[in-house]
Parts: sequence; C-alpha cells; structure tokens
Amino acid sequence: MTGRVLGLDLGQARIGVAISDEKGRLAVPFGSVHTGAPQDVKAIAKIVDEQGVSTVVVGWPLTLKGERGTSAAHAERFAEALRGFLKVPVELQDERLSTVEADRALRATGAGARARRRNVDASAAAVILQSWLDARRG
Repeated sequence: MTGRVLGLDLGQARIGVAISDEKGRLAVPFGSVHTGAPQDVKAIAKIVDEQGVSTVVVGWPLTLKGERGTSAAHAERFAEALRGFLKVPVELQDERLSTVEADRALRATGAGARARRRNVDASAAAVILQSWLDARRG
C-alpha cells in the first residue's frame, strides 16, 4: 500500500478524522470536521489533497447483529457522495463498538470527561482505520 489512508467516523455534529502513516501501518487521530453538506465533503477533500491520501475509509455502523440500520444507510450515502467528489477510492469499514473502544482508551490515559468528548470522534476514527489497516496486512 502506498500513500496515507484517511479514516472517518461519522457523528451527528462532527466527523472524526484519523490518518495513517505512509506505509499504512499505524492510524492516529487527526481531528474532526463539522457535519453539514457540502462543507464537510469539501473539508475532507482538502485534507485528502494536503495529506496525499490514497484511500478514504468510512466507518460503517452495522448493528451488533451485523445488519444495516439507518446509521449504516447514512454512512453508505456519505461514502457515495465522497466517491462522486474525490479522485481516490472510498471504502466502508465495519465500526461496531469503535466509539466505546475509543472512549475506553481515552479513559485509560487519564483523560477527563471534557477531553474525552472533545477527542472521542478522532479516536474512534483511528480505531476504525486501524481495523481496516490490520485487515489489509493479514
């Protein structure tokens, strides 16, 4: 894999953003983008261009039973909108429990409630992206 990969965790108010290293081994939180079309897609496109991103991975919130719900359908529509706007591949990645895992990791670092709320979106995006990267390495 060449180029950095961008991971997205879609939320109600913010989209968490994470990015990989050049070799696609490690995902790190990058920040967040406020939701709202078309500004959110434009902000993501700017990050893709500025960071040399080769692939975008969108969290796909299936239910615990692995079924599609309204949030999964929203993620699919958002991924399709990105595909129409970006010149790089956009993939979906199962993100079940990623926010729970991200919050647990932030708690383990001693982050307070305010810091966890501020950082959980980007941290969840990093969890999603790391899962995608790990699955590609086999």
